Amino acid sequence: MFAGRYEYAIDDKSRVSIPAKFREVLSTSYDMRLILTNLDGCIVGYPFQEWLLIQEKTSNPGAIKKEARAFLRYFYSGISECPIDRLGRILIPQALKSDAMIRKDVVIIGMGKKIEIWAQERWAELVKKATSDPDQVADIVSELGL
Repeated sequence: MFAGRYEYAIDDKSRVSIPAKFREVLSTSYDMRLILTNLDGCIVGYPFQEWLLIQEKTSNPGAIKKEARAFLRYFYSGISECPIDRLGRILIPQALKSDAMIRKDVVIIGMGKKIEIWAQERWAELVKKATSDPDQVADIVSELGL
């Protein structure tokens, strides 16, 4: 399982290091490939095997509502298979960087079976919004059973 938060900088060739703990999860539970796409204002990285499960769930477009199909077009249009190089880095395609408003500094977080790569500024805004109302936070914690 991917968990934790790490801050990195993207180099001049659009490469970013994947945290060592995440690489360990990939090497023991998956293979060393990530499928990247855009979702919720960030870049999402799915291990290849998890991506195959997503493909299976979305492979029958006739059974999916029109609005969901429109979203899937966007979701699939950004897909890029990114192997991890021998130094633990991936190359982030320019289109994905642009869509996620990533310039240089990023926050990489673990979200269970996937990772997310956020522009540092967007991550700060998300955290501020998610934690600004203590009563709402308490309700969410209770709802999730934490």
